[in-house]
Amino acid sequence: KHHKTVTYLNCRMNVPKSGYRVFSANSSAACTELAKKITERLGVEMGKSVVFQESNRETRVDVKESVRGQTIFIIQTIPRDVNTAIMELLIMAYALKTSCAKNIIGVIPYFPYSKQCKMRKRGSIVCKLLASMLAKSGLTHIITMDLHQKEIQGFFGFPVDNLRASPYLIQYIQEEIPDYRNAIIVAKSPAAAKRAQSYAERLRLGLAVIHGEAQCSESDMADGRHSPPSVRNTTGHTGLELPCKNISNSSENFALMMAKEKPPITVVGDVGGRIAIIVDDIIDDVGDFVAAAEILKERGAYKIYIMATHGLLSADAPRLIEESAIDEVVVTNTVPHEVQKLQCPKIKTVDVSMILAEAIRRIHNGESMAYLFRNITVDD
Repeated sequence: KHHKTVTYLNCRMNVPKSGYRVFSANSSAACTELAKKITERLGVEMGKSVVFQESNRETRVDVKESVRGQTIFIIQTIPRDVNTAIMELLIMAYALKTSCAKNIIGVIPYFPYSKQCKMRKRGSIVCKLLASMLAKSGLTHIITMDLHQKEIQGFFGFPVDNLRASPYLIQYIQEEIPDYRNAIIVAKSPAAAKRAQSYAERLRLGLAVIHGEAQCSESDMADGRHSPPSVRNTTGHTGLELPCKNISNSSENFALMMAKEKPPITVVGDVGGRIAIIVDDIIDDVGDFVAAAEILKERGAYKIYIMATHGLLSADAPRLIEESAIDEVVVTNTVPHEVQKLQCPKIKTVDVSMILAEAIRRIHNGESMAYLFRNITVDD
């Protein structure tokens, strides 16, 4: 009898804990709406924790329940105060790590600093720094959506699931845009052409690309690379002389050093009498989108829609959209934008909590994620 009791206790001790908890690391109530929708779809309660800012603006996190040996999902939506949200996520992850959580998985629908993923001039690759900070804080896996560049996944030393919002935006086009068969997908720059092509192929629509720029791009700004300067006040070493073949006079040499001239804005593709649908991953500073809408109107498009995954809509974006030729801006709820919707009724929202909840369920159960990437093209 004693032997049977010991065997039974050993079996009980060897059974692994399969529980999981879902926490929100946001201190702002507006940012917890997506987390609430995800937990409702999963049929679980939100983990008990308190995240707040002290009087000196330091972030404090208190976990109010045991997480020992459990898999924890931290849902963190990024509001306008990006840096505070990052610190909340880092401190929450570290608090769970020191509380002996088994796995800590960050659900970050919009990954911040994703535009700073390339070296520019004398800057830094901030996205790589953030990836290192998240890993150091204790995260072991990340679920995100529509990274600005897919190569960002290489900054991490652990798995990153980069989900896509395009199936939901395509469904919106098919169900909410009347006569969408008369539409054309538009890329507002050649860099966005691959994404636009993936939409056009799945919707079986035409493709147009806006080419050229109205203003100087950041890459053409003077940064001291054109050395030596044209005016020298020094009497020291003059620097190396670069060989210039077939240059006969100084004026031609000066022209060689000038930045290349931008081509005028043109639209490659016929948008006359069509519905123009501009697709992109982020809509933040809407100046480019407003300028593109004006060009498309001049070329004969009678309705203009903008589809984007992340609606940051900073600064005066709602007012500019309201006053522009844009008929509707459709974004997902990866970023809270309720205030902007009150300012501009043209802004519409598509809910993506279903795919995020399904990703959490599949990861917890050890199921394949391939189902979530069905009908997704390589360039999407």
